[in-house]
Amino acid sequence: MSASGSTGPAPVVVHVIEDDESSRIASSRLLKNAGYVVRVYATGAEFLAQPPTEAGCLVLDLRLPGPSGLDLQQRLTTAENPLPIVFLTGHGDVPKTVRAMKAGAVDFLTKPVDAPVLLDAVARAVARDAENRVVRARQHDARARYSRLTPRERDVFAHLISGQLNKQIGYDLGISERTTKIHRHQVLEKMQADSIADLVRIAADLGIAAVGKVR
Repeated sequence: MSASGSTGPAPVVVHVIEDDESSRIASSRLLKNAGYVVRVYATGAEFLAQPPTEAGCLVLDLRLPGPSGLDLQQRLTTAENPLPIVFLTGHGDVPKTVRAMKAGAVDFLTKPVDAPVLLDAVARAVARDAENRVVRARQHDARARYSRLTPRERDVFAHLISGQLNKQIGYDLGISERTTKIHRHQVLEKMQADSIADLVRIAADLGIAAVGKVR
């Protein structure tokens, strides 16, 4: 992926949230020279006023007027399309670094930072965002297909991914082996799966646990 674009029509945007004007300008200039589209904010509130939908990432200061960088990170975890975060601060310490990284930050950099180090962190954040978007799109599609299953088909789905045979599923659910086969066919067809292995991968995306034991 190039720094100036993504696979979709929207550009890759790096959002710099930094209250210090000189640092904000310096980071913005560096990133623009590297080919990124850059948007700058002095506070987290400015950023939250118009949540972005484009691919990209955040370069986020720790100390900000209003909500801190860590507060903003926590709030963004519930966003529909949370952007990966690179922290860049002059006020870091071990507890804050650990908290940020455990919450999913791509990196935690301390000012002053060498240009190649910041650019490398941003590149990794942009790459992670691209990967996350692929996963979210796959999950969205899987949820749409799963919603078309009947309650009984969902029961069969959960048993199928455990590796049970048709007769074992039928026994557990109190239905005939023939009826189980019909439900199995419907589950595979509606989920657009070619095999049980495909169903297992879809179940992992949806967070569906297997039910039943192979006997």
